[in-house]
Formats: sequence, structure tokens, C-alpha cells
Amino acid sequence: MGRWRPAAGHGTALDMVRSSPPRTPLAGGALIAIGAIAGTGIGLFTPLGPTRGFLIGLGVGVAISLVMWLRDLRR
Repeated sequence: MGRWRPAAGHGTALDMVRSSPPRTPLAGGALIAIGAIAGTGIGLFTPLGPTRGFLIGLGVGVAISLVMWLRDLRR
């Protein structure tokens, strides 16, 4: 039994050769995690407490991620 072979010229269409690679979106998940962890750490050493620090850090991380996402939409 013979081997399977693609048709002659397979994968060389002009659209495949000339198109630019897809643009990758910016990721903001790490900023959310860093904000939450940093907020907890800061909250441990301030009168806010770790829970409030976590929530504030989480909110800041989400806000920065939303700004990144909105800027990425315009690109």
C-alpha cells in the first residue's frame, strides 16, 4: 500500500504565503495574580489587614488588565 502524499502545490496558496501571522493579544492574568498577592503582602504589614489588602490588590490588578484589554482592542 502506498504512502499518503499531499497534492502538488499543497500549502503554497498565495493567501498562505503573503498573509501576516495573527496578532497575539496581550495577557493580563498575571497582573491580576500579582496584584492580589502584593495586596495581601502589603495588607499584612498595614492596618488594613490581609483580606482588605487582597481585595484592593485584586481590584487594582483587574483595573490594569481592563486598561490593557481596551488598549489592545484599538491596536
